[in-house]
Amino acid sequence: MNMNYARLIVAVLWLSGCSSQAPSVDGEEPADEFMARIASNCGEAFEGKLVSTDEVDADFVAEKMVMHVRECSDNEIRVPFHVGDNRSRTWVLTRTEEGLRLKHDHRHEDGSEDAVTQYGGDSSVISETRAEFPVDAYSVELFHREALTASVTNVWALEITDTVFAYELSRENRFFRVEFDLTTPVSAPPAPWGAE
Repeated sequence: MNMNYARLIVAVLWLSGCSSQAPSVDGEEPADEFMARIASNCGEAFEGKLVSTDEVDADFVAEKMVMHVRECSDNEIRVPFHVGDNRSRTWVLTRTEEGLRLKHDHRHEDGSEDAVTQYGGDSSVISETRAEFPVDAYSVELFHREALTASVTNVWALEITDTVFAYELSRENRFFRVEFDLTTPVSAPPAPWGAE
């Protein structure tokens, strides 16, 4: 079968809703392909910029933003996200039996966990370049407990191409997206707060 024809069939099946995880024409699961794309940058750091325009994110525009693909294993990738001198955030991407899980590890400067941490969700859509993560039950409970009820419909997304890595947050009346230039690595930042 012609490879382009096979890819077209895969795309049509995926877009028609036959599967939330697109099958791979190369024999590898999309979740594994996605993890491998990110892991190919392991050890490297990249500067980013805010590309969304929500006014509530104005503080991000003035700060230097760096993501660091710091730790990679077969089942987990840890990506600290530094905003200026704030090293409190790490994205944790884990391979699960069903797909991928994205969690947000938030720490204080002394390394202790923030009250709002370990939130995220499991993938609902995965291709080799994009994964989307609707909020999970643990996070909904956490957001209610911490009076962050606007966040109970969050959907996060990660994207990776040959030139860009992107992190997204969306919900009704809210959109945040930062893009990192993968063509120009920068010096690795200090370890995130709480890292050994």
